[in-house]
Amino acid sequence: MSTPVGPDLVATRMGIVSGHLILESGYGSDCDESVRNSIIKISGNEVLSGEINEVVDAVILWWREDDGDLIDELVDGLTYLSESGSFWLVTPKAGRDGHVEPSDIQDAAPIAGLSVTSSFQISSDWTATKLVARKSTKK
Repeated sequence: MSTPVGPDLVATRMGIVSGHLILESGYGSDCDESVRNSIIKISGNEVLSGEINEVVDAVILWWREDDGDLIDELVDGLTYLSESGSFWLVTPKAGRDGHVEPSDIQDAAPIAGLSVTSSFQISSDWTATKLVARKSTKK
């Protein structure tokens, strides 16, 4: 894995553009403020949280090993995501408190109706994993 890129490049790599509505969940004092602030700056909007009545362009879920049921959180976030939106699961890197095993993500994603596509290091302490909604097969 390469060294972390600057926060603005992270937000850009996450596909965040001006005007995007972002739902954020799991934010805490341990989250990377520079990445979060860059997402807000580039989107031009404050992140949304809690109960919302919006369809969003991206979901960012900060998640740690002991945060609860990952499948439930993935399903909850997917509820608000636009058809073309991106879902980012942000977890502590290996060796950090709260690290989530990649196999746990691989197991939870399909149950929630998502597929894992890619991961990259967004800061010295956090890794982002992109999840996309699985396409239904229509005959």
